Formats: sequence, C-alpha cells, structure tokens
Amino acid sequence: MADLKNVGDRYGGAIAAALFLAEFVQVPLVHLDIAGPAFARKAHALGPEGGTGFGVRTILKVAEAL
Repeated sequence: MADLKNVGDRYGGAIAAALFLAEFVQVPLVHLDIAGPAFARKAHALGPEGGTGFGVRTILKVAEAL
C-alpha cells in the first residue's frame, strides 16, 4: 500500500497514472480518468456549472455487462 502525489503537469497526469497502475496492480483493471469533463467550470448550453455526470452511464453499462 502506498500514498503518492501526482505531480505531473495537467495534461500528462492521466497517462502517468494509467502507466503507474498498469505496472504495479496485479489484477485486470480499467483506468477511467474523467475528472476533467466531469466538472463544468461555468454554465453552458448543455447544463449548469458544477458536476456534469460525465461517464456515469458508461460505468453503469460496463458494470451491468459483467
């Protein structure tokens, strides 16, 4: 067990995290980095500021298929 801080730049962090997990996790896994599109910094035509729910339906569909 370890606690690491992701200190990479904004755009390379998802790739670095996925590679780290692939190296050290010994079970099949899926890495979904949805932090960026999961939060809207301002209101827009498709919805208000805040949580967007991005990826929730995809995760549910995958879970249902298992």
